[in-house]
Amino acid sequence: MSSRKGKKAIKNVPIFHEELKAKHTVWLTPQAWERLQSKAISSGISVSELLEKIATELNLDCS
Repeated sequence: MSSRKGKKAIKNVPIFHEELKAKHTVWLTPQAWERLQSKAISSGISVSELLEKIATELNLDCS
């Protein structure tokens, strides 16, 4: 679980990632949303952070 303990928030300066997050919209079924929420809660993180972790773990070969 990420913790801000000892880190002061500064506007437009990322704390946990190398870049700032931006707002995006995702359309999901209620069942998918509930599953994401359940997994996030059990991991002690937000759904946003869970999706960030999933996306950064993808190894995309864009060649």
